[in-house]
Amino acid sequence: MRRFLPELVALTILPYLIAQGRRTRRLALRLPEASGPAEGLAGAGHDAEPLSMLCIGESTVAGVGVSSYEQAIGSRFASALAERLKRPVRWRAFGKNGATVADALEQLLPCVPERHVDLVLLAFGVNDTTSFRSVSRWERDVSVLLDVVTRRCTPHQILMSGVPPMAALPVLPQPLRYVMGLKARSLDVSLHRIAAASDAILHVPLALDLRNAALLACDGYHPSAAGYSAWAELLAEAALARLPPSGSPTRLPKTGGMPVR
Repeated sequence: MRRFLPELVALTILPYLIAQGRRTRRLALRLPEASGPAEGLAGAGHDAEPLSMLCIGESTVAGVGVSSYEQAIGSRFASALAERLKRPVRWRAFGKNGATVADALEQLLPCVPERHVDLVLLAFGVNDTTSFRSVSRWERDVSVLLDVVTRRCTPHQILMSGVPPMAALPVLPQPLRYVMGLKARSLDVSLHRIAAASDAILHVPLALDLRNAALLACDGYHPSAAGYSAWAELLAEAALARLPPSGSPTRLPKTGGMPVR
């Protein structure tokens, strides 16, 4: 029953939610994707073999909210990792504003090179939340995404960033904010469940206070430069226990045997 709670709540006030959603989209400030190269090398001063990392996701991976990819999550996460590991991190971002997981399977994954990387960050959920994707469809899409990423990139580790707590976004009016918060929470719980089934997947909750205006861009919806940096610190701390220090070989759990629903 709990996994269907967002749908049950939404049904009772559906016409009002539709009207609020349309008005919110109409009035929302639309920010562009980041400019500049969507790849780079962080920690170049460290004398060690670079760790390779791919970031795949929605608008946050595309750097919406900041002016350049250097300020977005790919670069910031790579820098936070390089600082902790004392090891360079070579990163590349594949993001698309407005993308759901299903969109990524069609539009982003074909662009990802078929070669090994050490680490993959997946960041989705906001657009699947606003699309009111069912939990069962979300889990199927995420599981297919994990399977395709594993086959194309053979990563040692996959990090799945938690779905943002949309109930904390003041830019959304009530009761739309409340219902979107319920939906985001239900999708995030399913991400945790998927990750728990594999030693090679790590779910990292997005434990940031999104009511702090300093963490949000001028649209009140996407991260600011400070928001991306704070998010990167969370990811780096979570990943640190599973990543080797400088000079050590990368020996992490195999990604085979991931559940496909």
